Amino acid sequence: MNDITSAAPTAELQEPQESQTQEPQTQAADTPRPQTLALATELLAAVSAIRRIARREVRLAWPDEPLPAAQGELLRLAAARPGLSVADAAHELRLAPNTVSTLVGRLAEAGLLDRTRAVSDGRSVRLSVTGKAIRRIAGWRDLRAELGARALDQLPASDRQALADAVPALLRFAAQLEEED
Repeated sequence: MNDITSAAPTAELQEPQESQTQEPQTQAADTPRPQTLALATELLAAVSAIRRIARREVRLAWPDEPLPAAQGELLRLAAARPGLSVADAAHELRLAPNTVSTLVGRLAEAGLLDRTRAVSDGRSVRLSVTGKAIRRIAGWRDLRAELGARALDQLPASDRQALADAVPALLRFAAQLEEED
């Protein structure tokens, strides 16, 4: 798992020190400071490495054929939001509606997604996951958690605590990134 060691944060985020001999920095209000840009670069690289490595390790341990990424994302979204329309799924996933329709067809053929006609508009379709999909999602989630826990168990207690303490800040960071869209 050496992939991630190069992404370890090294940038320090410090408040600028004001002194009477320094001239004030003139920077646009919406332009991040260089230290903030460096931290953002390293943080996003670390998160990407964790996701990539975790996905690879789970795929290797997964007994079934893994779903393509776009199908997996749609399936997780439909599980989180039962009754979701194809148009809403396309908007949420930032995909073209015809692409989502194709994904829906493939997931329905695999017995993972049900399509029902909307009561209010017989032309639109509402999506829901099947029992098979619920079991698959839970199995994938559990396997990923197990593999992650094994890796965490190999870290010193101080690293585990630092990661646990960082979770709320990471979630706020994710929410802020989403607001920027």
